[in-house]
Amino acid sequence: MSLRAKLVATIGLVALVALALAGAATYAAFSRSQLRQIDDSLQRAHEPLEELIASEPRDLEIQIAQTAPGIFVAMRDSKGTTRFVIPAREPGHEPAAISLDSITNLSWPPFQSVGQPDPAIFRTAQATSGDDEIRLRISRLDDGSELFVGQTLHEITESRTRLLAIEVVVAVGALTIAIAGGWLLVRAGLKPLRRVEQTALAIAGGGQLTQRAPGAAAGTEVGRLAAALNTMLDRIDEAFAERDVTEAELRTSEQRMRRFVADVSHELRTPLAAVSAYAELVDRGARDHPKDLDRAIHGIAAETARMNELVEELLLLARLDEGRPLEQTAVDLAALLVDAIRTARTVAPEFPVALSISEVVIVTGDASRLRQVIDNVLANVRAHTPARTTSTIDLRTEGSNAVITFSDDGPGMAPPEAALVFERFYRTDTSRSRETGGAGLGMSIVEAIVTAHHGTVDLHSPAGRGVTVTIRLPVAPVPPYSNGDSE
Repeated sequence: MSLRAKLVATIGLVALVALALAGAATYAAFSRSQLRQIDDSLQRAHEPLEELIASEPRDLEIQIAQTAPGIFVAMRDSKGTTRFVIPAREPGHEPAAISLDSITNLSWPPFQSVGQPDPAIFRTAQATSGDDEIRLRISRLDDGSELFVGQTLHEITESRTRLLAIEVVVAVGALTIAIAGGWLLVRAGLKPLRRVEQTALAIAGGGQLTQRAPGAAAGTEVGRLAAALNTMLDRIDEAFAERDVTEAELRTSEQRMRRFVADVSHELRTPLAAVSAYAELVDRGARDHPKDLDRAIHGIAAETARMNELVEELLLLARLDEGRPLEQTAVDLAALLVDAIRTARTVAPEFPVALSISEVVIVTGDASRLRQVIDNVLANVRAHTPARTTSTIDLRTEGSNAVITFSDDGPGMAPPEAALVFERFYRTDTSRSRETGGAGLGMSIVEAIVTAHHGTVDLHSPAGRGVTVTIRLPVAPVPPYSNGDSE
């Protein structure tokens, strides 16, 4: 059964129970009211009848019929003998009477004092003929006899029947109106729910996760359901978006891994091939020719050193990727830069380097690794710019960071190349010539070391205006000041 049918059935059931209870209460109240009216009428009729009976006229029954026309009157003496019975006579109905022998077990209290009326007993008894009932008022006279005054209930019965018929008709009409009105109200009330259902079906059928259920702002149950559904759809949409991002990252990572393996294989293949060639040269007789033997041994040593350098760089990157802790000491960046520039001028005097220091800057970190950062940046300038290219290094602080800026006046880099400069094994020379650079790990190592020191590095290269590398490192906290007082 659908929700709409259940709600309409519930409305109908509630209306039926309410109408039944209201009808039963009305019927009972009407019946009590009618009986009370008859009892009041009988109460008013017994006094003249008692006075008439006390006068003991000859034609008692005739005078009783004249005094109380249409009323049932009977009398039974103190010994239980019926003295007379006058049936109730009403137009259109047969005379109705009861057998006094059926009226028993009347518990009368002791006689009251003089001037105090005895209590009356009201009962309903079945007439000896027909289906009528007679409402009786039974009282005890001074001589112990009992006076029965009664009135038929056929009018009350007819009134009750008419009331019951009216209640049934009204109940059927009211129930019909309640069910019809309830169906309309339920239909209107469930209209937002149908829109939510249509939205859910559209999402389930077409996968349209961008759709949202209407009416979420309303403070109703359907509005709260729509809000909950929209929240769930937002979470699902976010989950799918995160899945897409994760899949894209996995694909990128897989591509990078494949490129990494290919690059490592390429970088190792060249020195291995050279070592193999030199070994073959020795095997073919270089040992008998001193010049060839020296060249072969020198070549093997050079290629082995090249492979060792590549392996060391890869191991360094692996350790940094694993997050292994670095040495934590106070490092004077100014002194570190002075030593690095002195070495660079000795190694390549054709590449001038200028230094600008505005203040002494101390950071916490690994001095040898930070020196490697400076050496790699300067080596990158020497590898990718022509001779006489001037480099300028500036050291300063910005807030809580130490800032080292490397600038050169070389030809610069194209934006696509600048965006990939920190990629591992990336080289602007796609031919990977040994004369135009190393393995392409220098700037990757720079980024990894700076990141391990909780810093950042970025590269900026306006077209034709050289390259600027900016490194930011957290400044070491200043120890609390002590004036050196002693006791």
